[in-house]
Amino acid sequence: MSRGPWHVAVLMGGWSAERPVSLSSGEGVAKALESRGHKVTRIDMDRHVAARLAEADADVVFNALHGVPGEDGTVQGMMDLMGITYTHSGLATSVIAIDKQLTKQALVPHGIPMPGGHVVTSASLFDADPLPRPYVVKPVNEGSSVGVAIVMPEGNYGFPIGRDVEGPWQHFDELLAEPYIRGRELTTAVLGEEALLVTELRPKSGFYDFDAKYTDGMTEHVCPADIPGEISEACKAIALRAHRLLGCRGASRSDFRWDDTQGVEGLYLLEVNTQPGMTPLSLVPEQAAKLGIDYPELVERIVEDALKQKQGARGAGNG
Repeated sequence: MSRGPWHVAVLMGGWSAERPVSLSSGEGVAKALESRGHKVTRIDMDRHVAARLAEADADVVFNALHGVPGEDGTVQGMMDLMGITYTHSGLATSVIAIDKQLTKQALVPHGIPMPGGHVVTSASLFDADPLPRPYVVKPVNEGSSVGVAIVMPEGNYGFPIGRDVEGPWQHFDELLAEPYIRGRELTTAVLGEEALLVTELRPKSGFYDFDAKYTDGMTEHVCPADIPGEISEACKAIALRAHRLLGCRGASRSDFRWDDTQGVEGLYLLEVNTQPGMTPLSLVPEQAAKLGIDYPELVERIVEDALKQKQGARGAGNG
């Protein structure tokens, strides 16, 4: 496929907890495309986004939104209705992947190892432990470790849990409670139909929460991860299979916990991120760079994937 020049509308910002990350991702994408000679229209999403997208009339939209409503199928459905071509996953995939419980229901029957646990009301959490300690509680449909707590026998890491404690719990009616998996944090990116590398994330304090993800210097990235070959291959195989089973497009990132005392039996997929970050600290660009794919090349590949989907849809319609 010819690499343009294209007119790309970069959709970023929005009003989720991940707005600052999205703005950073979007600006990085916009500058990368401009460096390759493409025309870019930056759109900071507001309630008039449909009119602004129509006015831009771009060849393709690079969806750099994170969280709700840019990653949960809402914006995807709007763009589908408008006949707009966009990057990353479509409506159905986005609806399922942002919901951690729906993701389990879609993947576990196919043999993908994921933690057990169940959905609880946030109010019940203040009265009794939903699982034996240690366990993890997190919002069902937020990304980037927003609102995650690890409840240990002596207390918890992350946001304190209590009726009178100011925190994220008051904003969610339901939370997902899962057994805590000791061990190491691993992540694998998928680009198109290829699993890239495995990165180990080593927070310098606490655990890999929102701040650790997006604050320079708070987390060490070991890429490629210093892990046995069978664990690396298992991560890549599971990430690629999950990407395919969910119907992901463009780039995705699968996050894992690995209990290194249990070998491959201790490896669990936690979630699949359908719109992984594209900031200077983000994991997908880092893994791509290790394989010789620089940032502008990565962005162009994601755009190309969307344009190929558009061509494929037109061909099917003409058949």
